[in-house]
Amino acid sequence: MSATRVCALSDLEQDTPLKVDVSGVAIALVLDSAGEVHAIGDTCTHGDISLSEGFVEGDTLECWAHGSAFSLRTGKPLNLPAYEPVPVFVVEIDGDDVLIDPTRKKEI
Repeated sequence: MSATRVCALSDLEQDTPLKVDVSGVAIALVLDSAGEVHAIGDTCTHGDISLSEGFVEGDTLECWAHGSAFSLRTGKPLNLPAYEPVPVFVVEIDGDDVLIDPTRKKEI
C-alpha cells in the first residue's frame, strides 16, 4: 500500500489532535510545538476510547477517560491504567500534504 493524503499540514493546529481514518485504521495526528507531525493509533489500549479526544502535553497524548498518557514518539503508555502501547505510524510531508501508509509503522 502506498501513503495516502490524510489532510493538509495547514489543517493541523498545534497540540490539538485530529482523528483521521486511513483504509479503516483510526489514527490520531498531532502537530507538536516543535513542528513535528506524529501519527499514533487512535484507540486507547485500556478501553475503547478515542485518543484524538484527549489532551496533548509535550510529546504525550493523554486519554481523556482514564488518564493514561502515551508517547507520541513510541506509542508506549507512560502511566496506568494502560500498559499496552498503541501503534506509531510513519508520517510523510509533501508540500502541504500529510501522507500516511497504515501498513508502515515506525520501528521503535
